[in-house]
Amino acid sequence: MRNLWIFISKYNAFFLFLIFEVSSLIIYVKYNSFQKAAFINSSNEVTGSLYARVNEFYGYLSLKEVNDSLARENTHLRNQLKSSFYVDTLNKHKVTDTVYKQQYEYVAAKVINNSVNRSNNYLTINIGANKGIAKGMGVICDKGIVGKVVYVSAHFAVVQSLLHKDSQFSAMLAKNREIGYITWGDDLDPHKGLLKDVSNNAVPKLGEPVVTSGYSLFPEGIPIGKISSLHTKSGGLLLNMEVTLAVDFSKLEYVNVVDNKFAKEQEGLEAQQKKNE
Repeated sequence: MRNLWIFISKYNAFFLFLIFEVSSLIIYVKYNSFQKAAFINSSNEVTGSLYARVNEFYGYLSLKEVNDSLARENTHLRNQLKSSFYVDTLNKHKVTDTVYKQQYEYVAAKVINNSVNRSNNYLTINIGANKGIAKGMGVICDKGIVGKVVYVSAHFAVVQSLLHKDSQFSAMLAKNREIGYITWGDDLDPHKGLLKDVSNNAVPKLGEPVVTSGYSLFPEGIPIGKISSLHTKSGGLLLNMEVTLAVDFSKLEYVNVVDNKFAKEQEGLEAQQKKNE
C-alpha cells in the first residue's frame, strides 16, 4: 500500500491531467449533440465489431458439434427419401393397394483416415459392426457415391474408395438411362472416372449427369459425376466416357453407409439361379 501511495504521489501531475482530460471529454460529448451522436455511432461500431469477433470465435469452437448435428440430420432426411423405399403394388379389379417398405437405410459416419494419391485408395470410418455395418455395404456422401465397405471391426470399418483399380459400380446416363459401369480413370486422376460399356445407341452429351442405376449397392439416382469427354472402344460396339466425379475425395469428412435391406434376399436368389444353370 505504501509503495502504491509513493507511486501516485510521484506521478500525481500525470494522473491529474488524465482526470481533467477525461472529464472534459465527457462534458464535451454530453452537452454537444453532434459530438454525442458521433461518439455513440463510433462506440456502437466498435462494440458490434467486437461482438462479431467473439461470436466467430465461439462459432469456430463449436464447428465439430454443428457438423455432427448436420450429418445426423442429413442421414435422417435421406432415410425419408422416396428412393429409400421399395414399392409393392398389387393391382386387382381396378383397385390399387400400395405399400411402402423401407429398402435402404443410412447410417452416418465420420471419416477418420483417407487416401487419394495411391493406385488403391481406402478410407476408414468411425463406426463398425456395433452399428450394423457389414462388408459389402455401399458408402455415399452428400455429393455422390464414395465406395463400398470391405473390412469391418466392432467400432470401425474400412471402405474401398471409388479411387481403387478394382472398384466398379453400375451406373447410367441420367437422361436416356443407358446402363454402363463406373470405374476409376486410367490416368489415376482423383477427379476423373470412366463410364464404360454403354450401348452405342446412346447419344451422350458433354456435361450430361451420370448417376447410379439401382442395380448395385446404391439406390437409383445417386450422383456420380458429369461427362467430360467421349471416346469409343475399338470396333465401335460400346462407348466409354470420361466422367468428372461429383465427389472431391480429398475433402471427405462425413459419409453415409447404405444398408440395402433386400440385398441378402436378392443375392441368395441370384446365387440359386446361377447354381441351376
